[in-house]
Amino acid sequence: MDENGEEKLLAVARHIAKTLGRDDSMTDDILQIFSKFDGRFSRDKFSPSDADYPPRAYANPLEPTLHSLDRQISQYLSADHSIWSDTADSTAFLDAIDELLATIRDWSPSAAADKSVFACLSRADELVQQAMFRLRDEFRTLMESDGDSLELGQRYGRGADPAADESEEDLEDLDGDDDGHIPVARPVTDYDIIIDALPSGTINDLHEIARRMVAAGFGEECSSVYSSCRREFLEESISRLGLQKLSIEEAQKMPWLDLEDEIERWIKAMNVAVRIFFPSERRLCDRVFSGLSPTADLSFMEVCRGSMVQLLNFADAISIGSRSPERLFKVLDVFETLRDLMPELDAQFSDQFCLLLRNEAMAIWKRLGEAIRAIFLELENLIRRDPAKAAVPGGGLHPITRYVMNYFRAACRSRQALEQVFEESIISPNEYAKLDSRAASSSLSVQMAWIMDLLESNLETKSKIYREAALCSVFMMNNAKYIVQKVKDSDLGALLGEDWIRKHAANVRQYQQNYIRNSWNKVLGVLKLDPSSHAGRFDANSMREKLKLFTLTLEDTCKVQSSWVFVDEQLREELRVAVIKLLGPAYQDFASRLQNVPEMRKHGERSGVKGIEEIEALINDFFRGSRQPDGGRV
Repeated sequence: MDENGEEKLLAVARHIAKTLGRDDSMTDDILQIFSKFDGRFSRDKFSPSDADYPPRAYANPLEPTLHSLDRQISQYLSADHSIWSDTADSTAFLDAIDELLATIRDWSPSAAADKSVFACLSRADELVQQAMFRLRDEFRTLMESDGDSLELGQRYGRGADPAADESEEDLEDLDGDDDGHIPVARPVTDYDIIIDALPSGTINDLHEIARRMVAAGFGEECSSVYSSCRREFLEESISRLGLQKLSIEEAQKMPWLDLEDEIERWIKAMNVAVRIFFPSERRLCDRVFSGLSPTADLSFMEVCRGSMVQLLNFADAISIGSRSPERLFKVLDVFETLRDLMPELDAQFSDQFCLLLRNEAMAIWKRLGEAIRAIFLELENLIRRDPAKAAVPGGGLHPITRYVMNYFRAACRSRQALEQVFEESIISPNEYAKLDSRAASSSLSVQMAWIMDLLESNLETKSKIYREAALCSVFMMNNAKYIVQKVKDSDLGALLGEDWIRKHAANVRQYQQNYIRNSWNKVLGVLKLDPSSHAGRFDANSMREKLKLFTLTLEDTCKVQSSWVFVDEQLREELRVAVIKLLGPAYQDFASRLQNVPEMRKHGERSGVKGIEEIEALINDFFRGSRQPDGGRV
């Protein structure tokens, strides 16, 4: 187009602008719109001397400043590439936004008194909104693009040498997911690391954007974009640890064996999340939103809330699940995991936004304690309801005795947790540490002693099944001895105390005495002589027959009791010695009396009965060859 034609085009543009514009300001705006489509319509083409376009008269000093800022900012708003791809562009864009925000702040007090200023500020607010939308998009682009290119394998040990050797078992590589936009951390076993999820330069750029958006009143929008990106990363990272995303109802319906495996995965995921992922997210949040505390806390909560709720829901499902006694140990594992992580949770979720998550974790931890108490109550009911049906062969160890004692021994490995549970009300780990150890264990001691009493009462009921009093005593002796031995050989001893052990050891001795009285005293009774008679007046034949009857009774007793069980080697030895002390001297004394009968001395006859060595050998063989249940297994 020649020069004359261009002048005609500009004249037409001037005419259209003046015809449509209600005032000079609107005319100028229309011309500016034209300039965006064709550079020939830029304002400098319209000469100030032009009669159809006189020099612009501004209503107030604010207006030219806003026009200048509008031109600067608009060129970036219309850009079809990332502003942050060029450092100069991003710096200029942020400087223009800073000047715009400062201008609005400086002129806001005058808005009420001057309508023209109010109109300018309204236009400025619209420009700010457009700029914030572009900053939001740039913020998202930075997080996603730099997150994709990040290598997450670097280890930051707290106080450790970063160059230290790492085995594959200690720390698996952390890298990005080739199939998606979110880098995902793979399972780790070393909790002494911090993940820097974004490069420092990107973090600085994000901070500069966040600072402007918060200053402009768009902090929530910035937080929303940040939280959305990081939340995906965190949730995907936790899923990589193998933990299924289950609802409470789904977890409750899962078969127990499968749930046991899931609990193991949950414990690992919970430790990694609370000790690695959450601190790493807290650190990143604090750097991106440095100096912007409420926004930082809100963003951190939004990032972690979904993952934390998922983890806590699983623990809650365990707390409200079945009270079957065999579940105690896995419930204890979950209880102890939450207890051990509570200090970290207190530190990480202490602000106003996260406090609800921390409180929910504490509430679920307490519900797990209530579940453990309920399991012990179910154990009591199991003991009470265990029927006295068939007698245990030979008066041996009853299965319920073995079950309860091994159950308690295993439970005492988590003694500290159980002491916390059986306090009048479950207290926090910090408060528990201040308690006197004796006070802390008293409630658990009472609970254990109570269940022991229930077990003993149940065994006494079962002992009545045996028709022979001696076998009844053997049954009680075996079970009581097993209980005392298990208590002495484990933490149960310290828990129940020396007085309890002495009392029940005395019960074992009493059962021993009852056994001897009901079986071996009958053998001894064969040798009983009439107190009014003298040994010399007894007929030798009748005394000889008494000794033979004694031997037959002894052999018959050994034969009858050959199927009886003595579960403890020390117990058998004590009984052997006691029976020899009971029968040996009496037998020897009676045999000596026989030898002193006048008829025996006169004719020099031999008694024809067993010697004391043979009697003791018979007793020794009986007890040392006594049958043990399960091949001697205790």
